[in-house]
Amino acid sequence: MELEKLALAACKAREKSYAPYSGFTVGAALLCGDGSVYSGCNIENAAYGPTICAERTAVFKAVSDGKRDFVGLALAGGRADRQPEHFLTPCGVCRQVLTEFCRDDFWVLSVKNDADYIRYTLGDLLPASFRPEHMSSKVKEGGKP
Repeated sequence: MELEKLALAACKAREKSYAPYSGFTVGAALLCGDGSVYSGCNIENAAYGPTICAERTAVFKAVSDGKRDFVGLALAGGRADRQPEHFLTPCGVCRQVLTEFCRDDFWVLSVKNDADYIRYTLGDLLPASFRPEHMSSKVKEGGKP
């Protein structure tokens, strides 16, 4: 898939954001190894804790459909009433969720619009990360530690 198409998908996902408290809308588009794309938007909650980021929404939708092979993600966001003014990167929680399923060479496009973006790798964004392979083999296989 062309990077511009994925960037555009993130911009379109942003339009579905539910952000009545912060007014900060975010959209993500996750590219799977088979070429399928899962979009997500941030969804806020009055209690804030239950709020979920666009990146995790996209990842959780894909995983719930049985996908586990991810190539890259485009991310766009900013004030709801204007075009993005800054290049965003995933928050720490989202970086950790991506690390659960993705290798260090997984890429993230930080998008201002469908033609203006910066490309990072997950390894750049979360060096020396805590990965599933750090868990004991019994826990990883579903057993008790």
